[in-house]
Amino acid sequence: MTLLIDVTMDYALQPGDPVLLAITVMPSATQTVEQGTVTVDWANLHWIEGTGGLGQRVWVIPNGARLLLSYSARVIVTRVVAKLDDLSAQPMHALPAEALAYLRPSVFCPSDRFGIFVQTEFGHLAGGAKILAMRDWVGRNLSYVPGASNAGTTALDTFVTRQGVCRDYAHLLCAFARAAGIPARYVSGYSPCVTPPDFHACAEIWLDGGWHLVDPTGMSTPDSFAMIAVGQDAGDVAFMETAGMANVMWQEVRVGWG
Repeated sequence: MTLLIDVTMDYALQPGDPVLLAITVMPSATQTVEQGTVTVDWANLHWIEGTGGLGQRVWVIPNGARLLLSYSARVIVTRVVAKLDDLSAQPMHALPAEALAYLRPSVFCPSDRFGIFVQTEFGHLAGGAKILAMRDWVGRNLSYVPGASNAGTTALDTFVTRQGVCRDYAHLLCAFARAAGIPARYVSGYSPCVTPPDFHACAEIWLDGGWHLVDPTGMSTPDSFAMIAVGQDAGDVAFMETAGMANVMWQEVRVGWG
């Protein structure tokens, strides 16, 4: 599937405040970036590696007090949609290092607080069937409510309020999976069916020796999702970070089929 991505960002900043962005699609075996262009007015750019060496992030050093940026990309996604309930989970001692790192609790995914619930609700299932049941539970029990959460909201908060956005859905699924001993990582990216159009987040689960995208919001599928970055949670891959205050003047994310 070919995705066409266009992002426009206009933010008012503290004068000279550097901005760290994670907005560019990362090349991988399952997604090819045929063309990608970042344009920033009146600023210097410094590129760095993303978390775990996956993808890139960029420091934008503005000459004034405004971030004016555009990003466009054409991405070919060749990711296969796996039948998750046919996949198995590996015991902890058999996990590779890249998966083991995503089995532990993190700031926004305190999986150690969900052990009893996960065992009670999903303990009768295994592997991919368990992940599907978790995905369905999150999708069925949460209400998608923009503004219901903020940058400090954890999976435990979301479990209590039963409201949130894609970030919160992904955090809760990751916390459930880790509590069950299945590695899960947070993934940021783009997808054409996201409503309202914006940066999107889902989870990636380690099953049968590989990572598999799972979206508890139901707004994207593995073959229609262009990954930007991965991490333990949103704190690792926030699309934008600043030291001072940043006020959005205009932001638009457009994703379509090529």
